[in-house]
Amino acid sequence: MLESSAQAVSRAIGLGKHVNGPAGGLTILASLSLEIEAGEAVAILGASGSGKSTLLGLLAGLDDPTSGEVWLCGTRVSDLDEDGRAELRSGRVGFVFQNFQLLPTLTARENVLLPLELTGARDAARRADEALERVGLAARADHYPKQLSGGEQQRVAIARAYAPRPSVLFADEPTGNLDQATGEHIIDLLLDLREEAGAALVLVTHDAQLAERCDRRLVMNNGHLESLA
Repeated sequence: MLESSAQAVSRAIGLGKHVNGPAGGLTILASLSLEIEAGEAVAILGASGSGKSTLLGLLAGLDDPTSGEVWLCGTRVSDLDEDGRAELRSGRVGFVFQNFQLLPTLTARENVLLPLELTGARDAARRADEALERVGLAARADHYPKQLSGGEQQRVAIARAYAPRPSVLFADEPTGNLDQATGEHIIDLLLDLREEAGAALVLVTHDAQLAERCDRRLVMNNGHLESLA
C-alpha cells in the first residue's frame, strides 16, 4: 500500500467531485489539491453551497471523489473498503458537527465513552471522565442531550472527538448553531485542545473570528481553494 508524506495527516491530489441532478451535471470540486500537516489548524471558508462540507467529507474518507486521490494518516483511502476506512478513522479521526450529532438515548458520559469503547481503549472510562472535565462538564456527565443547552451539547461533542486522541479533527460549522458568546467559548476550547493534543484541525466555518485564529485560511471558489493573506 502506498504511503503519503509522513508529516501530512490529510492530503488531496487532483480531487474532483461531480454529481448529476435534475438540472444536469454539477461540478462541486475541480482538480483540487491540499495538504494538512500534523498539528496545523486550517480554516476553509466560502459561500453556502460552494462545496466546503463536501470537501470535508472527502478528506475524512466518508465519501468518494469522482477523480483524484485522498490520503488520510498516510494511507490512500481508495485502497480500503468501508470496513477498512472505518478502522483507519477509528481513534485517528475526530468529528465535530454544527448540529452536535449526539445520541439522544445516551448520557453525556456515554456519548464520550462510545468511540473509546469502539477502539478498545482499556482506560476508556477514565479518559471519558477526563475529557468531560476538560470541557467543564464533569457535573453534567449523567445528563442526556435534551437536558443540555446547545453550547453544552457542543462541548460534549468536542470531548467525544478529542477523547480518543486523534491525529486530525474535522469540524463542520462548529459554532453555527450557537450565540456569539457561546461560540467564542467553543472557539477557545477547540484551539486549546488542538494545541494540547497536537492534532491537526480542519474547520469549515463562516466565522471570521474563528478563521483568523487558524494557521491558514483557505476560501472555496468555483471548486478550487485559494489562500487568504
